[in-house]
Amino acid sequence: MTDEQGVSLPARRATSADRRHSRLRKFAKWTGLTFLVGLLALVAAFFVAYSAIDIPSANSEALTQTTRVYYSDGKHLLGTFEVQNRESVPLSRVPDHVQAAVIAAEDQTFYDNPGLDVQGIVRAAWNNASTDSTQGASTITQQYVKVLYLTQERTWTRKVKEAFLSLKVQRQLSKNEILQGYLNTIYFGRGAYGVQAAAQAYFRQDVENLTIEQGAALAAILNSPANYDPREGRSARTALLARYRYVLDGMVEIGRLDATEADKVGRRLPEFPQVTRTDRFGGPQGYLLKLVEDELQRLDFTDADINGGGLAIITTLDYEDQMAAQKAVLDQQPDGLEQLNVALASIEPGTGALRAMYGGDDYVAKTKGAQINWALTGAQPGSSFKPFALIAGLREGFSLEDTVDGSSPYDLPGGDDIENQGDSGGTSFGPVSLLTATRESINTAYIDLTLQMKEGPDRIVEAAKDAGVPDAVMDAWGDPPAVVTPLGYERVPTVDMADAYATIAAKGEQADWFAVEKVSGPDGEVLYSHKVRTERAFSADIAADVSYALQQVVLSGTGTNADIRCPAAGKTGTATGVQRGRETVSSSWFVGYTPQLATAVTYTRGDGNDQLAGYLPTFYGGEYPARTWQAYMSSALSGEDCQSFPPPAFVDGPAGTPSVAPTTPPPPPPTTSATSPPTTAPTTTATTPPPSTPTPTPSTPSSTPPPTTPSPTPTPTPTPTPSPTTSPTTSPTPPPTTPTPIEPDG
Repeated sequence: MTDEQGVSLPARRATSADRRHSRLRKFAKWTGLTFLVGLLALVAAFFVAYSAIDIPSANSEALTQTTRVYYSDGKHLLGTFEVQNRESVPLSRVPDHVQAAVIAAEDQTFYDNPGLDVQGIVRAAWNNASTDSTQGASTITQQYVKVLYLTQERTWTRKVKEAFLSLKVQRQLSKNEILQGYLNTIYFGRGAYGVQAAAQAYFRQDVENLTIEQGAALAAILNSPANYDPREGRSARTALLARYRYVLDGMVEIGRLDATEADKVGRRLPEFPQVTRTDRFGGPQGYLLKLVEDELQRLDFTDADINGGGLAIITTLDYEDQMAAQKAVLDQQPDGLEQLNVALASIEPGTGALRAMYGGDDYVAKTKGAQINWALTGAQPGSSFKPFALIAGLREGFSLEDTVDGSSPYDLPGGDDIENQGDSGGTSFGPVSLLTATRESINTAYIDLTLQMKEGPDRIVEAAKDAGVPDAVMDAWGDPPAVVTPLGYERVPTVDMADAYATIAAKGEQADWFAVEKVSGPDGEVLYSHKVRTERAFSADIAADVSYALQQVVLSGTGTNADIRCPAAGKTGTATGVQRGRETVSSSWFVGYTPQLATAVTYTRGDGNDQLAGYLPTFYGGEYPARTWQAYMSSALSGEDCQSFPPPAFVDGPAGTPSVAPTTPPPPPPTTSATSPPTTAPTTTATTPPPSTPTPTPSTPSSTPPPTTPSPTPTPTPTPTPSPTTSPTTSPTPPPTTPTPIEPDG
């Protein structure tokens, strides 16, 4: 060491201060290196973790959309199928003020933050540590990620994963894509997922029609639906008002609402319409929704498709007809009969389209058998099954003018006998024409027709199948079927009877009934469209003759209570039998049609076989069922032009015996405890067959019958047919035990 002149000086000894500074420099150096290494390690760990966490598959429930079921007009909503009540909408359908309200309420830095709000996280952490309140700091992106990909568990692991996924999603999606996804997944309460479902649930509006007040209210509610739903009472409304004003102030703060406007709309909450809490399967519509669901499954749509696929389903059900059906049943059925089951099914002839169905009062009622759709289950049709015997007879060469024996009692092969009961009044008619036998619903005459045909019961079953009664239903009638087959001794679903009569109305063209017209996906793509397929069941001439005979039932026979302003044809049915040695009445029917609509009505009790006699004020098919049919059809056809039936062809063949000369009608039946059936005495038709193109009129009972008694016309000796036997009943719902019917009647 030298001085300024270059003279050497002795070396200076290091002081303790120098040594201390040296140690500090070394410490700082190593601390800096350690911090840098730690920081690099932390950054490396961050990137390793960021890279290691992949965006998982979205939660399936968060992607589901509500399937909507519509009436045939595509406008009236019948109901929905859903895992979560959601209808996803593009962001373009969400008004700007609704978007702004949600951002103001949930994430005011949404358009600036990278998916995480660091300042918000620090602020929330400090608030939660220093106060008793709990404050969240999740961005809209984080909330979207949590709903779409994660669970609701409150763990640090889930929160860390949420943060990393939020950063990744932020890099992959635009802000508008994130906001659109968020608005379609977030829960708003009242079972509504997404802003469109919420708009309907709270305001009965589509989202694009929401006002500023309504949008701000929904943005306030989504923060805590359980606490802010206004229908939960005064305290909830008070809490909602405070949150609502907070949202409006936030909209002002982010420059999306004028302060004067915010002050004006913030004075009170918007009006919330009354929304009734209902089960979507509740009431009569529940049976229709279950029917549609079952049909979709038969069309190979999966449960996931049906309940979460966002499908739009157009049914065949006519809104006005369905309302008419429900009103007719409620207006016509007697009050106070809790065990009463009323069913109605209405089919469009020529297409098979189901236009209305009533299967019960309430699908979700907490009563035994509430889920049984009686229109699908049906009952013993009684004499409403006779038209299939008439079809079989005409096919075999009989004509409406041929003679059958209407004597009562009538001896069956094997020693048993059968009597006229029900709507025919228990009268012994003697020889009558097949036309008269139909008009007056004469049991013994139809048994005589069956015995005159070769393998008559089989031919009747064959005719019923051809008309549209499913094979599985008719196979339950036994092999071979009983001689009393025309009297309807086994169960047939109400809707199948309507469909089979629709075949007659369609001039012999059969079309299977259906309820689903079209199915579209959420993007509007048509996934299914029904194609009508028809088959010739029997000739148009036979259909015309059957329609002519059934018109007489309505005009002057057992079904006069079904008379409407338009030409109508139909048949009564009252199923009687014996159960435990006691005579029973198990069901009461009227099935009829016009050229444009075929409808069946059934009245039963309890399990479908319980006693109606002494329960209904009157149990004949020409009473309550016919009046219900009349009320429904009058409304369903209101405003429509009446259509005419084709004239009868009076087909004739080698079978049968020409009609006898007019005979004396029998005396009227005795009065019973129930309402008496029609007492009009029938007359037989003339022996001379009509010309090939007649213009017939219904036969009119004689007002002053001569005092003579008819003698039965000899009938061919039939091949013995087994006595009636009971076969297991087939129906969509496992039926109750069926009594042993002896004398079903109409």
